[in-house]
Amino acid sequence: MSWLPNLQTETPEEGYQLAIKLSRMAVKLTQPDEDARNKMRPGYASNYDSLIAVSHVVAVNFQTVSQANNYWR
Repeated sequence: MSWLPNLQTETPEEGYQLAIKLSRMAVKLTQPDEDARNKMRPGYASNYDSLIAVSHVVAVNFQTVSQANNYWR
């Protein structure tokens, strides 16, 4: 079974949570080594540029989910 059967959600809040999951899965699939991800986390967790970049990625994914669910209509 796929972890992402579709982009449909019941509410915008669920859509936002899906956008976060999409973002996190992209990192996990790009760097599948959990130990490596854990070692890198302190470096970006306290870096404001990295946190802003994460927010941007989530926003782009939320825009995609929003369009799939016609939230703006």
